Amino acid sequence: MSYTEHTGSYYAASANPSPERPPLQGSHETDVCVIGAGYTGISTALFLLEHGFRVTVLEAAKVGFGASGRNGGQIVNSYSRDIDVIERTLGNDQARMLGDMAFEGGRIIRDRVKRYGIKCDLKDGGVFAAFNQKQMDHLQAQKQLWERYGHTELQMLDTAGIQNVVNTDLYVGGMLDMSGGHIHPLNLVLGEAAAVESLGGIIHEQSRVIRVDQGARAVVNTEQGQVTAKFVVVAGNAYLGDLIPQLAAKSMPCGTQVVATEPLSPEMAHALLPQDYCVEDCSYLLDYYRLSGDRRLIFGGGVVYGARDPADVVSLVRPNLVKTFPQLKDVKIDYAWTGNFLLTVSRLPQVGRIGNNIYYSQGCSGHGVTFTHVAGKILAEALRGQAERFDAFAALPHYPFPGGRLLRVPFTAMGAWYYQMRDKLGI
Repeated sequence: MSYTEHTGSYYAASANPSPERPPLQGSHETDVCVIGAGYTGISTALFLLEHGFRVTVLEAAKVGFGASGRNGGQIVNSYSRDIDVIERTLGNDQARMLGDMAFEGGRIIRDRVKRYGIKCDLKDGGVFAAFNQKQMDHLQAQKQLWERYGHTELQMLDTAGIQNVVNTDLYVGGMLDMSGGHIHPLNLVLGEAAAVESLGGIIHEQSRVIRVDQGARAVVNTEQGQVTAKFVVVAGNAYLGDLIPQLAAKSMPCGTQVVATEPLSPEMAHALLPQDYCVEDCSYLLDYYRLSGDRRLIFGGGVVYGARDPADVVSLVRPNLVKTFPQLKDVKIDYAWTGNFLLTVSRLPQVGRIGNNIYYSQGCSGHGVTFTHVAGKILAEALRGQAERFDAFAALPHYPFPGGRLLRVPFTAMGAWYYQMRDKLGI
């Protein structure tokens, strides 16, 4: 059996101690079998265990191996397509329910960190940075939209205001969301996994699922064992592969690149980001960055459609890093890595059920840190018989990518190029 370690990221190098979890062997029974030990799977397991379910989690590699342990570490509210899109396409009633959940993920994360004593460098405050007046107008409209849904921890920043929190001349303004923030993402999911085990949950690593046999009691098969369960939760996202073909048909893995600099001096770190907020810009293919707990600048951006690993991550990311912070032109890059997220045509997450007892959530389209924690809660609610919030997401329409699986990468890249040109031209 092959053994898969974490990717060579800064997060893996600075991860909190975590036990080795043995692969599944033999036949077992449980109430719920969760496929995938990232945020979605671990969040679901934790909510279920808190309500008395027996839960077994199967992970193909290591806890947090996928996007949950590789992302930019930013707590960003709402969805990749905002609530106004839902209002226009689905009406006010469904928008109200989905809108009420759009700001819940950050609260769940903070509750988990506090309740289970998770050490993950949690810091408050996230900034959306605008390059031009068009983006400022969008942020003003976004602020009004979010405030209609009760989210009021927002402040518009003019040019002087943005320069007080980000030491660069690139931006004309922005918006501060104090309910946003940032974390060490791998340590968050490792802490949540420890909480799962503290409540009696079982996690098996190096246990890739090769087949799910549907039935009144589903059977989840790995190379060395099987789990029979009343319910199955599929939470593999961009790392699920073709295990469930009907899920793969309406989504596409995409890669994003991240680097971590050498540790900066306290003076330099404070000069770059005086308030220690995280930042993302307002471009279609956006850049995002923040300081780690040991004062490294973690800077990410770009999208590789189809999730191919670039030959040289640093060459892709460094130009924008230096453009943002010219004072770091000679900074050493200590770590560089790629992580995959799952994109949907609608840019809204896909939540649903296959048959009577196989549930899934996938396709956060770049907003996974927060939505995966909401997904865990609504999946657990559905398995407890409280399906109203689950049904609100399950009713969202989802479509295959234009051109099917063969042409989805070039067609999507063409669309991204169009919006990238609009960003550059400011139109």
